[in-house]
Amino acid sequence: MRCSLGIDAGGTYTDAVIIRDSDGSIVSYNKSLTTYPDLLKGIRNTLDGLDPFYLEKIHYISVSTTLATNSVLERTGYPVGLILINNADIPNNAKIEHFIVAKGGHNSAGNDICNLDIDAVKDFVLNVRNKVSAFAVASYFSVRNPDHELRVKELITELTGLPVVCSHELSQDLGAYERGITAYLNAQLIPIASQFMENIESEVKSRNIAAKLMMLKCDGSVVGINEALKRPIESVFSGPAASLVGAAYLSEKENCIVIDVGGTSTDVSLIHKGVPQLSEAGAVVGGWHTKVRAIRMETSAMGGDSHVWVKNHVINIGPRRVIPLCRAAMDYPEIVDKLKQNQVILRNQIGENLQPSKFFIRSGLVPAKISPAEEELLSRIDERPKTVSEIYWNQNRLPNPGTLDLLIQKRLIKTIGFTPTDALHVLGEYTEWNSEASLAGASLLAQLAEMDEEEFCLQIKKDVASNMALNLISFLLEGVSKEEIEKVLKGRFFARFKADLPVVLLGGPVHAYAKELAGFVDAQIIVPDKCSVGNAVGAVAGKGSKKLEVLIKANYTESKYNLKTSSFATFFPGGREEFASYSEALEYGEETGTRLIMKYMTDAGLNTSELIIDMKRDDIVTHEGGVPVETRLIFSGTCQVRKDKTIMETD
Repeated sequence: MRCSLGIDAGGTYTDAVIIRDSDGSIVSYNKSLTTYPDLLKGIRNTLDGLDPFYLEKIHYISVSTTLATNSVLERTGYPVGLILINNADIPNNAKIEHFIVAKGGHNSAGNDICNLDIDAVKDFVLNVRNKVSAFAVASYFSVRNPDHELRVKELITELTGLPVVCSHELSQDLGAYERGITAYLNAQLIPIASQFMENIESEVKSRNIAAKLMMLKCDGSVVGINEALKRPIESVFSGPAASLVGAAYLSEKENCIVIDVGGTSTDVSLIHKGVPQLSEAGAVVGGWHTKVRAIRMETSAMGGDSHVWVKNHVINIGPRRVIPLCRAAMDYPEIVDKLKQNQVILRNQIGENLQPSKFFIRSGLVPAKISPAEEELLSRIDERPKTVSEIYWNQNRLPNPGTLDLLIQKRLIKTIGFTPTDALHVLGEYTEWNSEASLAGASLLAQLAEMDEEEFCLQIKKDVASNMALNLISFLLEGVSKEEIEKVLKGRFFARFKADLPVVLLGGPVHAYAKELAGFVDAQIIVPDKCSVGNAVGAVAGKGSKKLEVLIKANYTESKYNLKTSSFATFFPGGREEFASYSEALEYGEETGTRLIMKYMTDAGLNTSELIIDMKRDDIVTHEGGVPVETRLIFSGTCQVRKDKTIMETD
């Protein structure tokens, strides 16, 4: 018996599933809380809960992780030297410490527009080599001719021996600055990704598991570990990609819309004919606009751990997340008694941070560069949850929500509060944790909202379902404002929205929202078995895929009376070649595209025996029957990395 293991280290939970290759059955699964920043601890806890009988049969492992995304968002990547070749403006808010803009670059035909100022690059490299861990290089039109990037890479390697990332290695899209940012972020992540995967490999070996190790990319495809370590930036948003692939696998629907309700957010995406729909624009993460191809999705900051708070009788959900009362009470049982004591907060003081159901606790992070007021407040918060009343006990001044907020933003304190997950505990529809804590919190907030506990929790449940519907319809009706969609959803009309594709729900308690969602949208709604570990299923169910483009363009010389075709240039990832005739250029382009797809799959550690390569051709001709002046060849390669399932069942 051979089995495959999928691991998803998400923002809230780390999930793992074991799939039996012979029939695709999920034979063991487990989930535990993600341990951040040390993700390995959470992965180890999750693996400990899997059936050891099947763990011994693992021959294939694929991992999805939030590591790259969190590193970019929190700006915790390693220092990198960025080299931009040709004119480029670095935004003032970019916060790139080590960079240079040097002369050089090419035009759209791949010809030099300026000699490369290699001396300026050399001086820069020598100046920062002891301050950075890697370099990133982006040259103007390097997708047409990468010569200047490659020369700089060779120089840096010779002078420093440090890793160098070239923009043409990551993207074929135009936009030198965006390619440069993609290379810059990728270089930042290489040491982090290397350490993480080395830890995974070590953990696997310690369990005597001999398996091929893969990683899921943000386009829903998988890649071998060696290739993944070269391009860790491609794992940003791999979580949503995992949910999309996992939903299709669990529901056995090649065409479906997926709503993934996580702890922090709700994500909507689509898969068609087994292929995730990708965004035309590059992924935007932490304010950086990259050239990374990622799935198209609609996201809102409302999830199971979103903070529910009440002000002026109005129920607010999010956008910030907190530790749910029900979960926190498992570790800090005193929370229940404190909630029942009903701390007093004046109505004019009530806000997001000043709530009768909210608690504060030290995160354990060491403070740096905080104000005296922040330091003084932090000194009154310790390792056990405290209410606002306890923090300001015997203080001759009112609480300062602004100072509290700064400490939360700096992650020096964690917050505990009422959430949609607590509401489901009160309603008895999800009972994973301490329901007594949830009920005590609901009692306090319901009074502020002038409702009873059940009415209050039902309203929260309805609001979450409404948000799911809003994201779903906004995704399907791209370009239509959310305000107009919301009018229809919340209005009373003899009409409602209809989705033509099945809607698959993923997330721990999503079954609780299926009925409410159906009230907003006419659709086939599916809540598959094992929906709580759908991301881990997606990590292991992903296929190997690669897409690339070869461009053939005519070159012209100017004669006395008109322009005349002189040659044809074939541009491909990593280079260009010129030919006397169009047929030669086309033949070379077709052979090169196929060869590069094959090479990628081989380098990625994928099985090329099941590789399928499709090619689409798009010609631009000036007159009927004439030779194309431009041809785009788009190659798509896909292959299975493990045996497909034939039936879904459990042992």
